[in-house]
This record gives sequence, C-alpha cells and structure tokens, in this order.
Amino acid sequence: MAGVKDYYEILGLQKGASADEIKKTYRRLARKHHPDLNPGDKASEEKFKEISEAYAVLSDPKKREEYDNYGRSPFGEAGGPGGFDFSQFASGAGGFDFGDIFGDIFGQTSRGPQSMFRRGADISANLEISLEDAFEGITKKMSYKREEPCAPCQGTGIESSSVCAKCMGSGKIHTSKGFFRVADRCPDCGGTGRRITKVCPSCGGQGKNHKTESINVKIPAGVDTGSTVRLRGKGNAGFGGGQPGDLRLKITVSPHRIFERKGDDILISLPITFPEAALGAKADVPTIDGSTRMTIPPGTQGGQRFKLSGKGFTRPSGRGRGDMLVTVNIVVPREMDKEAREAAEKLKAAYEFDPRKGLCS
Repeated sequence: MAGVKDYYEILGLQKGASADEIKKTYRRLARKHHPDLNPGDKASEEKFKEISEAYAVLSDPKKREEYDNYGRSPFGEAGGPGGFDFSQFASGAGGFDFGDIFGDIFGQTSRGPQSMFRRGADISANLEISLEDAFEGITKKMSYKREEPCAPCQGTGIESSSVCAKCMGSGKIHTSKGFFRVADRCPDCGGTGRRITKVCPSCGGQGKNHKTESINVKIPAGVDTGSTVRLRGKGNAGFGGGQPGDLRLKITVSPHRIFERKGDDILISLPITFPEAALGAKADVPTIDGSTRMTIPPGTQGGQRFKLSGKGFTRPSGRGRGDMLVTVNIVVPREMDKEAREAAEKLKAAYEFDPRKGLCS
C-alpha cells in the first residue's frame, strides 16, 4: 500500500476495528479538530480534512473492503486522480452523509423539522400539615392555579398554517462553513417547516389557558419542614403540545402543642410532682401514636432526661424508629395549707447539703 494513506493510523485504530469504534473515534477527533472550533488554525483544518477522508472510506463497507484488499483510495494518490472532495460526502452524494456526525458535534440534526415543543414550567406551592400527619402520612385535597393545554388547538396555539416557503417544509436551511455544508434551523419557521397563518383565537397563540385545579396529594410518612413532594405532569402546560411541568410542594410541619421534633426523635417536657421525683413513681407519657407508661426512679432531678426507645419517627431508611426524649419538670404547688407547709419544713430540714454551694464563691 505504498503511496496510499494509512487511514487506520490516521484515526489511531487497528485494521480490525469495528464500525462502532471507527464512528466513535471519528466523533472524538472531529470535535477536537473541527475548523469552527479552531478558527484560524490551519493545522487543525488539515487534520480535520485528513480524518474526514479516512472516515469516509472506513465507514463505507465497500470502500473499506477495496481499501483493505487492494490498497486503493478513492481520493487520489495510488487510488486515482484528484484529492479528497468533502462536498460530495457532506451533501450525501454516493450514499454517504456526515449529517448525523455533525449533529452530534453541534447539537443539530439533519433529519426532519426541528421541534418547537417546549416543556411546561414547574409550579411551586406551600403545603402545611400537622405533626401527626407528618408521622402517619396523609392524602390532602388542595386547589391551585395552573396552565392547561388549549382544547380547540390541542396545545399548538395554531388554528391554521402553511408550508414554509424558505425551507420548503424541511425545517432547515443549508449554509456553507469553510469546505462543508451545515444544516441550520430555518429562521422563518423556527424549524417546524410550517408558517402560522392564523393563531388560535381561544388561547391567543399560547397553546394554553388558565384554570383552577383541585387534586388529592399523597404526603408520605416521615416528611419534615423543608421536604419537597413532586407531582409529575401537574405543572403548567407545555408550549406547542410539549410535556407539562411538575408541581413541587414545599412542606411545612406546623408546631405541636406538646411535642417537638428533632430529626427522627420527638422531645417532650413531662411535669411531675416533688414526691414523684423524690420517691419514684409510674407516669403515663403521651406519644405521637398513643401513650406509654414510664418509670421515674427515686431521686429524679428536675431537668433530667429519659429516653423511650422506638417512640419517635420512622427512620428514612425504613429500619426502625427514632426515640422519644422525655425531660422531667418538677412542679411545686403555688399555694399550701398549714399541714403542707409543715411537711415542706420537715423536707427542708432533711437536706444535708446546700445545692447552691459554690455558685457564688
């Protein structure tokens, strides 16, 4: 194959490379050396021509077989007169088309009109629930305003249209960039291939109308303030029949009368009497899902905290529950009769230490 370019070496491939490997390698090299991405760089331009020539041969089964077996290139040198003519391949002559490759590089496509469809915007709303609802999960009914597809035009915003005269319905126009042609979206029709002759009078061409919608929202158990629940397809309608957006609900859990939540744990302050603290007792404690009985040991101090395991919220992993943390608050009577005062005096005499000793030293 003396005098014939080594197309495999140009692409950095072995002779037995698969069609997918050839295509993938060309995409990578074409993106790196494309003249539009390297303006004024003659070396990149020549490299791009070289790898495009190699790809034009190796991606065509017949040309590749002839090249492998007989060492002939269709682009001059040992294979015949004339150099590499990119234009015949860029235009699709000879059954070869770079359109899909350039589409991957530039985000364009050579197949059919460009779509004008656009996804609808998301809607954000706030939803307040109780702590019990957050613990158990709940289905709540709510109303909100959203944009829905216009029924008369089926969300297109168009009552009538005609074939675009500029692109003749293809949705694209071809322009020359250097030594090859690129398909761009038609500026007159926006790539749809059609020109609007009359907008829909019902929606004024927007393809959507406003309405108030009522839905049942399922709030899962375990949500907390700041959690977001997303309802797919319940947002605003898309443009031109595009997919609707989503409804995003930001959850706020309202404060509870006796409980406080901290992560998966629940905190509560439990009032007890002095005799219960001093002598010990059994006390009923309210929980998020009922009540339970806990033991108050003798000599319990005010502010002391106890843990009731597994009485909190279900953990996000679904494995077990958090705890309830009970802080005891010793309550003394505001008014006492003579006997109660005498009993308190006796208790005062029973203290063998000063609990405030050292605070003021």
